[in-house]
Amino acid sequence: MSSSATHTLSPPAPPLPRRLRPARCSTGGPAALETSTAGARVSTVSSRGDSLAICRVLNGMWQISGGWGRIDRDAAVDSMLAYADAGLSTFDMADHYGPAEDLYGIFINRVRRERPPELLEEIKGLTKWVPPPVKMTRSYVEDNINRSRKRMDVAALDMLQFHWWDYSNAGYLDALKHITDLKEEGKIKTVALTNFDTDRLQIILENGIPIVSNQVQHSVVDMRPQRRMAELCQLTGVKLITYGTVMGGLLSEKFLDTNVSIPFAGPPLNTPSLQKYKRMVDAWGGWSLFQALLQTLKKVSVKHGVSISTVAVRYILNQTSVAGSMVGVRLGLSEHLKDTNAIFSLELDEEDMNSITEASSKGRNLMDIIGDCGDEYRA
Repeated sequence: MSSSATHTLSPPAPPLPRRLRPARCSTGGPAALETSTAGARVSTVSSRGDSLAICRVLNGMWQISGGWGRIDRDAAVDSMLAYADAGLSTFDMADHYGPAEDLYGIFINRVRRERPPELLEEIKGLTKWVPPPVKMTRSYVEDNINRSRKRMDVAALDMLQFHWWDYSNAGYLDALKHITDLKEEGKIKTVALTNFDTDRLQIILENGIPIVSNQVQHSVVDMRPQRRMAELCQLTGVKLITYGTVMGGLLSEKFLDTNVSIPFAGPPLNTPSLQKYKRMVDAWGGWSLFQALLQTLKKVSVKHGVSISTVAVRYILNQTSVAGSMVGVRLGLSEHLKDTNAIFSLELDEEDMNSITEASSKGRNLMDIIGDCGDEYRA
């Protein structure tokens, strides 16, 4: 593939067929679809000959970007080691999450020095590249990938998740083809997307890009990925990695039986995530309906002796094509290792799943209000 070639946009993708044949596991065809049992800690995302084993609960590092409190570098790296030692060995970050990539570089060097090789092998660092919509030349793409490799102190990025702001600019295909070239050269292990919609994912796959996953917002409130996106994922084997799954902490006992509309009456919405997901609740159905949903989750959580957030994550992990779900980590500030590890052993029965689905479906269809996955960033 010539790095100087000009890549053009394919015609709009046709509507997905009603009946889709599930992808078979294969190293030679489209992305392989793997099944996971309720207690599985690891899921493999793959496409053709590329594969990556990730922890099904990922440590989300977006809170490093600011707005959640001052991050102490040494304390943050110590927390990362604690998560890895507890078996939570996959870290998700981005080029624009403040010093997240730099912290990972410090962390991975400590693992190399202070931990056995077996743990080093388990640890995965997933990062994102979120470029401005400028001309995607080979040199521009490579310079940015090399910057992340240097900051994370790795020869090859375990996964590069690509975001694009403006679909009317077809440069995203140029960028992805250069990224694929860099993967072939050993600088990236797997190519993925973040916040792409179903139509664009289909176009990208038709252009031969070996996508292993798409990271999207997905929670018991935001079920949009289970509309059209999950259908295409079943057909092609592309997996979903989800964020916003505990809605910044709204899906927790802390917000049960509260009224945040009255000043000082309830817990403050004092982080960017809480404010963002409160707007999502408003679009979905409002605070009263959200309280009914929390009551349903609480009933299930008491039945199993776990927290509301644990139930919320397990419910999404049980959804079609979901390989893993993100739980945000406030490194050096607070830890939720017990709740997070409880997700793996929790098995929701049919009654649990049905009751949560019923409570969730009482809200509005966010596909009608917001659009497909990622459209909230392109309004």
